[in-house]
Amino acid sequence: MEYKIGEVEMKFAEMIWEKEPVPSGDLAKLAAQELDWKKSTTYTVLKRLCDKGLFTNEKGIVTSNISY
Repeated sequence: MEYKIGEVEMKFAEMIWEKEPVPSGDLAKLAAQELDWKKSTTYTVLKRLCDKGLFTNEKGIVTSNISY
């Protein structure tokens, strides 16, 4: 299956793959440090990537559905 994601989404996805399983709260802090994102931006992009099927956010824990 082919996934189309942008450069910034890719950087964020790589952060998830590096740290998973990762609490979404930790991810928001990490994205703030690494990407200078607000918490809302983190959750918006995370939702987009989950909707595309790359990741799952279950009970606040983010895991990948595909390997990198």
